Amino acid sequence: MRPLIGLTMSLKEERRQTLSRDYSDAVRNAGGTPVAIPYCNDPEAVSEMASRLDGLVLTGGGDIDPSLFGEEPLPGLGEIVPERDRMETDLVCLLLERDKPLLAVCRGCQILNIAVGGDMYQDLYTQRDGLLQHRQQSPRHHATHAIQLVEGTLLHRLAQADTVRVNSFHHQAVRRVPSPLRVAARTVDGVIEAIESARHRFVVGVQWHPECMAKTDAFSRRLFEALVEAAERRFGRSGKGGVMSVGE
Repeated sequence: MRPLIGLTMSLKEERRQTLSRDYSDAVRNAGGTPVAIPYCNDPEAVSEMASRLDGLVLTGGGDIDPSLFGEEPLPGLGEIVPERDRMETDLVCLLLERDKPLLAVCRGCQILNIAVGGDMYQDLYTQRDGLLQHRQQSPRHHATHAIQLVEGTLLHRLAQADTVRVNSFHHQAVRRVPSPLRVAARTVDGVIEAIESARHRFVVGVQWHPECMAKTDAFSRRLFEALVEAAERRFGRSGKGGVMSVGE
């Protein structure tokens, strides 16, 4: 049986929940069964979702409410969806408690960090100097800048390289990273591009969008394969093998 991988959704025009096909295709091509997770703030229902899922992808989307990390909104802050923030932080905590695999993409990377007590830049371009272009103007599948992977991390082992090139579509970013998370990659301008848990089997947050590159880029594809393999291993299913957890 293929592991069931949840995919969170974005909210458009207040009532329409959306999910890019790139995410579901990436999970399906990696050997998982993708399922879209609707908006819900009923604690019992969210707990049931966390129990039934074998793994989760926190997808990209809009900005995050700064009150979650004790700040007032800055002028560069964009549109926020408090309902999504609450649901996703609850899901993160529940999956961490159960040690279930989690891949957090772009906005998801920031939510992951906030859920365990970290914080973030509300708007990089007004809070940092000397930045690269982190909101690329080229196609979504095109890698525009390099990231430097930290030796000894799971991402470094998956990439089998010290430096890789990624796509980039963000103006917010992780800032302070608390335990059990650790920094796994940065850009040359110092912006954190990836985090991962040093305590859990597979908990990874990336600031770029690997789902857009998974059909043509081996490293992006491997991220989703590693998520599915971690879900298979946790429940004793026969997977592809070959990927170590962070703590191994």
